[in-house]
Amino acid sequence: MGQNSIGNIVPGYDYIIATDGSCSGNPGPGGWAWVEQISGVYRSGGSTHTTNNIMELTAFMRALEYVGTEADVLFRVDSSYVINSITKWAPTWRAKGWKKSDGKPVLNQELIAYILDLYEARTGKTDVEWVRGHNGDAANELADQLAVAQTTVRK
Repeated sequence: MGQNSIGNIVPGYDYIIATDGSCSGNPGPGGWAWVEQISGVYRSGGSTHTTNNIMELTAFMRALEYVGTEADVLFRVDSSYVINSITKWAPTWRAKGWKKSDGKPVLNQELIAYILDLYEARTGKTDVEWVRGHNGDAANELADQLAVAQTTVRK
């Protein structure tokens, strides 16, 4: 592990990335962030008017864009909405014309469709792990702080 590593480093991955999103009010100003645990590299950004789910999805999307298609990656995500949307629900939504089981349109469809395309284009090992937020996990806490900071500057 490099001296910049953050939290527990699981062997067997090129990247281990914690993601988080934040929103002050929902909707309201929001922020997203990801933290690559092995190198300590991180990125964050935000929007003046958004939702928490959009910021959670954006953090995951930006992390996917960063790692490319071939690297072996462990994504550590504290949003069940993101994990379930991409790994369980989105393929079915797409097959049903982006309608949920109740026939209503999928919220955040364009963002989810883009993320699903990125996710499915990966050839490297791709694992997604749920992390309990605000529970002392160093990388998750840092991602949260970075996302909240982006929310604050946009108020």
